[in-house]
Amino acid sequence: MITLYTDFKSPAAYLALKPTLALIAEHEVAIRWLPYSTKQEAVPAEKTAETKTETHFRIRAKLRRDTHLRYAGVQGVPMNFRDTPGETDVALATLLALEGDALPFVETAFRAYWVEGADLNDTRTVRRFLEECNFTVSGEAVEASLEKLPAHQLAAEKRGIVDAPAYVVRDQIFIGREHLPWIRSILKSET
Repeated sequence: MITLYTDFKSPAAYLALKPTLALIAEHEVAIRWLPYSTKQEAVPAEKTAETKTETHFRIRAKLRRDTHLRYAGVQGVPMNFRDTPGETDVALATLLALEGDALPFVETAFRAYWVEGADLNDTRTVRRFLEECNFTVSGEAVEASLEKLPAHQLAAEKRGIVDAPAYVVRDQIFIGREHLPWIRSILKSET
């Protein structure tokens, strides 16, 4: 069993989806999807009179975005960054409320955010995804999960989760998709 903390607005989590799915298919391992809200910031616009710190921050943010886009190209997945990153609390609360295999919802939410530019903080939009995936989750359950989300986030942070994607395998925490080869070797050693 792999527990995977994710956020639909995280570019790293989006780019981890395809290799993660390949890994779980290869090892026939179950995955438990949990929400973890990340902070995403837009690439700042260049100012005419920037401080060195502002220039450094802007250039690093642009290079990070460009690296994600190159990796998306290597994977052959579409990826559209927004000028201002959207919030995903409603979709994350819905993920927390789901029972059973959440993968269809996860794939739909990632595609909606990164390809279609959908608002994952809009209840009607997220409800439409649930219907597309044949999930039945009441509005009350999503509202209750929205109220639980801050406590869930705090519990994850106390556990050692600091970003998404974060994988928990045999009580070991791995932050980022770059650890998938290590996770693969752990799973391989179990078979």
